[in-house]
Amino acid sequence: MGKPQSVLLITVDCLRADHVGFPGYGRPTTPFLNSIAQQAYVFRSAIAAGTPTYYSFPAIHASRYPTALGRDIIGIAPEEPTLATALQGAGYTTGAFLAANPYLSPHFGYAQGFQTFQDFLNPADGKTARPESRQAPGRVSSLRRFVEQSSQQTRLTSAAYGELHFWYCQWHNARETRTMDQLRCYPAADVIVDEATAWLRALPEEPFFLWLHLMDPHHPYYPPEAALAATGAGEISAPRARFLNSMWNRDVGPARVRRYLREVLSLYDASIYWVDQQISRLVHSLQELQRWDETLMLVTADHGEQFLEHGARYHSPMGLPEQLIHVPLLLRSPEFLTSKVLDGPFSLIDLAPTILESVGVETPRNFRGHSCWKQVKAGNLPDEPVITECVEACNNPFRREERMRSRLIAARDRSYKLVVNFREQKDYFYDLSNDPEESAPLRPEVLSSERARLLHAVRSHLQQIKTNDESDTRLRACLREFQQLDSAGLSSSVASTAS
Repeated sequence: MGKPQSVLLITVDCLRADHVGFPGYGRPTTPFLNSIAQQAYVFRSAIAAGTPTYYSFPAIHASRYPTALGRDIIGIAPEEPTLATALQGAGYTTGAFLAANPYLSPHFGYAQGFQTFQDFLNPADGKTARPESRQAPGRVSSLRRFVEQSSQQTRLTSAAYGELHFWYCQWHNARETRTMDQLRCYPAADVIVDEATAWLRALPEEPFFLWLHLMDPHHPYYPPEAALAATGAGEISAPRARFLNSMWNRDVGPARVRRYLREVLSLYDASIYWVDQQISRLVHSLQELQRWDETLMLVTADHGEQFLEHGARYHSPMGLPEQLIHVPLLLRSPEFLTSKVLDGPFSLIDLAPTILESVGVETPRNFRGHSCWKQVKAGNLPDEPVITECVEACNNPFRREERMRSRLIAARDRSYKLVVNFREQKDYFYDLSNDPEESAPLRPEVLSSERARLLHAVRSHLQQIKTNDESDTRLRACLREFQQLDSAGLSSSVASTAS
């Protein structure tokens, strides 16, 4: 065997599979990745094992379903084996550069196995963008407070106040002159790539594992002006983008915001284009350093994003539609520089073991996924059901009570999908071949054998979680949370967590 391969893993927050060029999107969002796809494996049906971020990444890094340690556990447990710890143990130099996602911090265990870990969450580093305030700046007058409180007495007056306050904020915002860079909530992809490139240039000859997590397609959407121009949406100015994001974020029905959908999608697509161009810069740096020909590169997403499909926006775990769980996946191996499109379903829980086998590193026994490297090379993924799960309506995992809500589980194969809602005690079965938008669930008697097959996959998944002995791993995760809350003087609220 020749020189060990290095591994470059790029994850992009909120990146939908159907807005990426190499699976077939018409808009020029990913010209560079399209060129890479000509010498890579393209997974047409890659499926996240959980959504959103805090339910997706345990599968990507630890090859574990997000609720396998209990619904109350978020992130990677202390000492839990991961892709990074396995590669570090095999002699790899490891580094991670993440665009300020609070759910991918050391608080949730994601620094394990990384010798360099920069999450851009510390304002002292000078590179962390500050979230835009959702309220108009300035001193809040006593009169305004009085009017706001008084308006809550009836639904009509509350709605009227909300409308007036929104438009007042837009008028106030229009008086400011702020650029896209100043409005952006997260470090842009070029900032992350600059730091990663500097790290690569300082590396010794040993193989490396580099993980980048890019947040550009995450709302609010503020792409650079150059990206807007390149994707044909250069007419959207920074003030207009600010208005569009404010309107898109309003707590109103879909009919009120649908008129802005085209422009919002333009902002989203331009953000994807900017990611693509920065990945191009990173690859060119690897080529200059003569490391590209030894590097295995993977590009994927933690989950997708909704744009009024089923009336929803963003990526709240209120359901498991295809727009959230179907993600792009591109794998470029220097050993097999050929174009192959893989049609079978592929769960991201199998990603880490597949990477490890491809570079000849032993897979930790705790991993629950399985390597598909042999099937990938053969270009023939099996049509076996894959599982996605989350906790319904857990929008703030820092609140333990939200984590303890009911599960949502989806089982999906090449053509069919079953979604089980435990709160409703109902399941929804879809024929994706004839109903890709999941607009009309089928009756139980229709395609009953296919439905039974997916229902069996859900039952097997739940039984596996129940029978796996993860008590030590769970205990370490519970103790970490207890210690974190104890340091904040809140230990009494989680006294029963480890029971």
